[in-house]
Amino acid sequence: MAVSTLSRVAVVGSAQTMLRASWTELQHVDLIAAAVDAVLRGSGLDMKDVDVVIDCGSDVLDGRSISNCGFLGAMGAHHKEESRVEEDGLFGAVYGTTKIAGGSASVALIVAYSKPSESDVSAYYATLSDPFYQRALGLDHIGAAGLTANQYLTTTDADEEGLLRIAAESWRKVADNPSVDLDRVPSLADIQASPLVADPLRSLQIARPVDGAVAVLLASEQVARRVTDRPVWITGMGAAMDSHFLADRAPGELEACRAAANMAMKRAGITAVSSIGLAEVSGASAAGEAMVIEALGFAPRGHAVDAYSEGATVAINPSGGALPADPIMATGLVRLHEASSRLTGRLGGDVGSRAIVHGAGGLGMQNNCVFIVEV
Repeated sequence: MAVSTLSRVAVVGSAQTMLRASWTELQHVDLIAAAVDAVLRGSGLDMKDVDVVIDCGSDVLDGRSISNCGFLGAMGAHHKEESRVEEDGLFGAVYGTTKIAGGSASVALIVAYSKPSESDVSAYYATLSDPFYQRALGLDHIGAAGLTANQYLTTTDADEEGLLRIAAESWRKVADNPSVDLDRVPSLADIQASPLVADPLRSLQIARPVDGAVAVLLASEQVARRVTDRPVWITGMGAAMDSHFLADRAPGELEACRAAANMAMKRAGITAVSSIGLAEVSGASAAGEAMVIEALGFAPRGHAVDAYSEGATVAINPSGGALPADPIMATGLVRLHEASSRLTGRLGGDVGSRAIVHGAGGLGMQNNCVFIVEV
């Protein structure tokens, strides 16, 4: 796929529901319909303009096979081309971008949703582990996060204090995010005092599952220039998958994330990350976020915490990121929504004209996807 073709696809609209620990009064269809209605309202487009609908969710989390068939009406997908991506929503955005870049669609609606409050999240992640050697041990996302955090601390100069600071930064920033529902924002002391769940990680250093939905409209250049005077161009994409077995992965780093980032930046013609003003990244834990920051090139290995200092050139997760709000299967697409909204000025803060967006999936962040977006 040519770089020039990729550069002609844009984000022309995005919207999300409130992210809550539990949406008891709304079901999946309600959350999806709310996000789709919000993204179309005022966009200059309606459902008849949408050529393809791509939804991202999990049959296992939903508790039924082919669960997306029950949501077609809420997504506006009846009598349209519709595809399911059983992975983080950012991978769905890759699919939609490729469809448009290849000329088989002009407008794509990407929808991702999650309602983990109605599921056993640990059981869901256990189904992603090897059924013969790992699942029998009860390995889940928390155990995987603890194992990778230990590797990170023992193979680099990083320390537990740095991981606490990264978590505290995430919780501090989410206090300014009106789309995340919180009873209170924990302090650094609260994080340090929270229960140890997978040594060295405490409960407030693990991504918090939340209910919610997000929708993103992608369009060709011809459509984008017609409906908005500030399209967010997708100039680079990359995706990579690490080994299924945790023990086969490079200890203390995310090689798949680095490969995905290198691919995206090469396609965007970027030679130095210093030209990127905003990073919206997904981390399954404080250590996972640290490894993402290093894989993207914002800090040397073991020194991710330095990228959060006052003098840092990149704004990392002004939204708070995934630690305070992780709508499983939708987290990466929320990051794209956040980045696009900030680049266009819909959300406050000067973050420059270019952002990097990261999404992850699988056990222990096995699968990684990276976008470069620009205005």
